[in-house]
Amino acid sequence: MYVLFIIYLFVLFYSSLHHLFAVRFCSAVCCAVLMTITKVYIVYYSLYGHVEIMAREIQRGANSVPGVEAKLWKVAETLPERVLEKMKAPAKPDDVPEIRPEQLVEADGFIFGFPSRFGVMAAQCKAFFDATQDIWATQALAGKPAGIFWSTGFHGGGQELTALTAITQLAHHGMVYVPLGYTFGNRMFEMNEVKGGSCYGSGTYAADGSRHPTHLELQQAFHQGKYVAEITTKLKISN
Repeated sequence: MYVLFIIYLFVLFYSSLHHLFAVRFCSAVCCAVLMTITKVYIVYYSLYGHVEIMAREIQRGANSVPGVEAKLWKVAETLPERVLEKMKAPAKPDDVPEIRPEQLVEADGFIFGFPSRFGVMAAQCKAFFDATQDIWATQALAGKPAGIFWSTGFHGGGQELTALTAITQLAHHGMVYVPLGYTFGNRMFEMNEVKGGSCYGSGTYAADGSRHPTHLELQQAFHQGKYVAEITTKLKISN
């Protein structure tokens, strides 16, 4: 990337003597730069903001990888406004656009996030995946890497089960599931504090809603964003 930028500046300087050559060469350089950008889409649904906090940290981690452009997308809400008001759900962020299923094909890799509902992803995310039938029919996402992250209410609330049931969505699209494994190191084995997440991906606990992602959970989220972005970049280069 940096080498291409230096060449680009040189050509601009040289353009006064050879305008036509410069224009063509600059166009080629710009195309090369655009082709080297790895797009990672972080697609999530968050009702009370816990998953959103994780998503933003994952974005930071992904963007820390040179040549990666990580973008946040929110899944459409399916609950009526009056229900959301009774549930005292905060307003959705204005700086995160709502994604349409067909926009998934633009990305090189994904990290999907959702709260758990009885051991599976929230209905809003399931509805979104159900709407991807057109791109499923063409297998447009096949071979693209994807990670997952989540939020549950408490221990036994689906920290691992939610991940396992979510993998089916990736499998039907032919996406390459990227688990964290134990790449987070010794912090995966922390026993002195409550920590969400596992080898399947990063996670957090919401409890009664008052608990927010801890520093350790956010560190794991950052690591996941960086890790998946690195894998996505390697796969893109190899292709």
